[in-house]
Amino acid sequence: MAITNRDRVGKALDLLKEGLGPFVEREFVRVHRKRADEQARLYFNDRQLRTDRPIREWDAAALLGLMSTRAWGDVFAQVLGHVERSHVSELRDARNKWAHQEQFTGDDTERALDTAARLLTAISAEQAAEVAKMRQELRLLVIDEQTRSATRRAGGSLIEPAAAESLKPWREVVTPHVDVASGGFQQAEFAADLWQVHLNEGSDEYRDPVEFFRRTYPTESLQKLLIGGIERLTQGNGDPVVQLQTNFGGGKTHSMLALYHLFSGVAPSSLPGIESLLSEAGVTELPRVRRAVLVGNKISPGNPVTKSDGTVVRTLWGEIAWQLGGAEAFARIAADDERASNPGDRLRALFNDYGPCLILVDEWVAYARQLHDEADLPSGDFETHFTFAQALTEAARSADKCLLLISLPASDGPGSSHSQSEDIEVGGIRGREALQRLRNVIGRIESAWRPATAEESFEIVRRRLFDELSGDEQHRSRNLTARAFSELYNKERDEFPLECRAADYERRIQSAYPIHPEIFDRLYSDWSTLANFQRTRGVLRLMAAVIHSLWEKGDRNPLILPSTIPIDAARVQ
Repeated sequence: MAITNRDRVGKALDLLKEGLGPFVEREFVRVHRKRADEQARLYFNDRQLRTDRPIREWDAAALLGLMSTRAWGDVFAQVLGHVERSHVSELRDARNKWAHQEQFTGDDTERALDTAARLLTAISAEQAAEVAKMRQELRLLVIDEQTRSATRRAGGSLIEPAAAESLKPWREVVTPHVDVASGGFQQAEFAADLWQVHLNEGSDEYRDPVEFFRRTYPTESLQKLLIGGIERLTQGNGDPVVQLQTNFGGGKTHSMLALYHLFSGVAPSSLPGIESLLSEAGVTELPRVRRAVLVGNKISPGNPVTKSDGTVVRTLWGEIAWQLGGAEAFARIAADDERASNPGDRLRALFNDYGPCLILVDEWVAYARQLHDEADLPSGDFETHFTFAQALTEAARSADKCLLLISLPASDGPGSSHSQSEDIEVGGIRGREALQRLRNVIGRIESAWRPATAEESFEIVRRRLFDELSGDEQHRSRNLTARAFSELYNKERDEFPLECRAADYERRIQSAYPIHPEIFDRLYSDWSTLANFQRTRGVLRLMAAVIHSLWEKGDRNPLILPSTIPIDAARVQ
């Protein structure tokens, strides 16, 4: 029997209950200790709450209801932010709609699943992955249905007939990657997931080192990062600690993946563009490097993990030790892991004995904000964690060949353009405190890093979505198109924006080809201020849908222009 949208929402609510229950109970225990259950019930009247079970056994309705009361300010605002509060409100509405047997459209269901996955991710609940998978499966079903019923419209030429005859359509000059042209891509494929790659999962473009570098444009900043990593882990030179700090979707995780794959053990000669970096660093081969990966929203501070060899890991320092050297390395700090106490200088000795080593820490704030002031969690308390952070950076600096890479959300302070997007990554009051503490610790040692420039972003997107231009004829066609548009803008000066007449605009058209640079300008400037638009990741997702739709329609314009974006296409919407 086919599963209905209501069934999907019901399943998501069950998973939400499983993930939310332990978190809500843990936070109430943090504030109210042994009276947690009693205090939680005081937020309801007798009619609202009809259970005498402990908090972790409450259903989704009760848990969401509790989080919607003044308990939010009393308990949860320390850990979660305004974004998560809106998720709770939205999920309450979805649950009430489900309970009253109301109909769920495909869009309603997808929204409910997406919101549930986001809330579960914010609390590092393992159920987030299953809900996200349900949402993706539904999305594919909806798209398939919309595609079958959609009427394909052929786009007309937007330039004069004479120009249309002399300029080749973009589709005859450059070809989208197979997954983009066929529509076989999934939106999630454009989200680099360090933890997923660490588990050897996900699509080849992120999981396979050769394919990853084939589709990665080596920006100036990325080249500098990789060369620095080579120098540090081969010669002991270079910066020992690097902080990657940009706003949401700014390329932090992709940069971490580049270092992860660089030291994967695959021969550098097999990795596109890497041999020249080795030459610049003055080395001919790479050593065997042990790697440790920590992703804060994938590791729960309240749930110890039992590894494949039976080792029980409770803390981040225990996780690092086990990843570097298994049970043998873990044994050296086992007592600190069990007591959740800072291992101190034992980290330096560990890095020396199991070096060269690369340590990647992503989403650290998402982990730290869930810690309590009291040591009532297996992973330790809030204060001890930042003592560990200082010990970690000092150990990486003093060890012979250790590189520590840490990503943190960017912020220019309250009221800045980053505030909304930062809130998604940071969370509530405790999240902002954790971010500031981490910046204070890491900032004393870290090396500066900057994201891709606007011009480099053209190439990043183009390389991910299109095959390389092959041969002189394709380059000539691209250049002719750029010249024709440049001449048109200068000829009709009063009809186009001032920037179109800039001396370098022809070069910008060449760099962005076959996408008009105005599209990039709008997406990277106007749209990047939206809280949920993740810069390069968001651009890739949108433009993949646009290119697929235009390719299917047989679009024959010389460029992909703002006016040819098929806003009626299901995937683009």
